[in-house]
Amino acid sequence: MKQTQLLKGVLEGCVLLIVLENEVYGYEMVQMLKEYGFKEIVAGTVYPLLQKLEKQGYLSSKIKSSPEGPDRKYYCITSEGRVHCQEFIQQWQNLVSNVNNLICLKGAKLYE
Repeated sequence: MKQTQLLKGVLEGCVLLIVLENEVYGYEMVQMLKEYGFKEIVAGTVYPLLQKLEKQGYLSSKIKSSPEGPDRKYYCITSEGRVHCQEFIQQWQNLVSNVNNLICLKGAKLYE
């Protein structure tokens, strides 16, 4: 299974985690995801996701001028986004725990 297929389901939560503390514009989000280890991520994945999260009410945005070129659209998390992010963390922790349990119980069978 390709990592991109696994990532699809969790990228939304990762984006919300990144904007928890600071507002971020699209290209900056792509760069930050890469810094956090998501090397394969591309702008064509991130920009639609930012728009989707804004439409769902999890992010808000405002246009600000940039000293280095055209204006930028900055995103910040909403109170609904914070709640959604908390839910993501709980779901992720449960999923990781369940998968780790399965690996511990059944993974050894691969090497028998």
